[in-house]
Amino acid sequence: MAYRDLFDLQGRVAVVTGSSKGIGRAIAETLAEAGARVVVSSRRLESCRPVADAINAAGGEAAAVPCHMSHLDQVRGLAEAALERWGRIDVLVCNAAVNPHFGPMAGVTESAWDKILATNVKHNLWLCNLVLPQMAERGDGSVIIVSSIGGLKGHDTLGIYAISKAADHQLARNLAVEWGRSNVRVNCIAPGLVRTDFARKLWEDPDRLREAVSTYPLGRIGEPEDVAGAALLLASPAGRFITGQVLVVDGGATISSTRYP
Repeated sequence: MAYRDLFDLQGRVAVVTGSSKGIGRAIAETLAEAGARVVVSSRRLESCRPVADAINAAGGEAAAVPCHMSHLDQVRGLAEAALERWGRIDVLVCNAAVNPHFGPMAGVTESAWDKILATNVKHNLWLCNLVLPQMAERGDGSVIIVSSIGGLKGHDTLGIYAISKAADHQLARNLAVEWGRSNVRVNCIAPGLVRTDFARKLWEDPDRLREAVSTYPLGRIGEPEDVAGAALLLASPAGRFITGQVLVVDGGATISSTRYP
């Protein structure tokens, strides 16, 4: 296979949840640049449209479909809208996530627990169950769940969120086993600290940022574009023999015990 073909997504359709900003937007734009037709999705249509419009203005092809991942009827509507428009979904990126509780687990409310686990795990499965059968029918497809290195270690302020992300790792492994014989690949990306609105509490505070950077071998936190390349790898023919894996994209944070000056 030629080098250019390894990352070519011409003719493919990608659905990216939570793609109005941050990591999701960077992934949507990167997949579009590689030739995919992209469904841009987040809770509000007015947030999705500028991203889709920008992709279309740059010569790509994108549609805006709102979906609140906390509502199963909207999850179903997202899958149906993509299939109705383009007749197929080749790449599914489950990026949307919530974290209404920041602090020790002793203070979490039942409603916050339920919301985090439902949105970050259960509804990812529901969306996969709607999308994977048509991938299997064609004998090709890639699912990417954007997780977190939070799912790989303990936390004093992100414990419930971390539990949901660890569950996503297992969700990917299970789905990879169940659908692998149909040539459907399922993987996770586990980013470290990335400069997004979602993680603002962790990097906007100068002391927290300094503490994080002091343990990152690359000497910086991530940018959304740093994650998009990993998503392109897993979505494209270049990643066709990768499944059931957690691809860590964290500037070396999880492998270092050293503090740098």
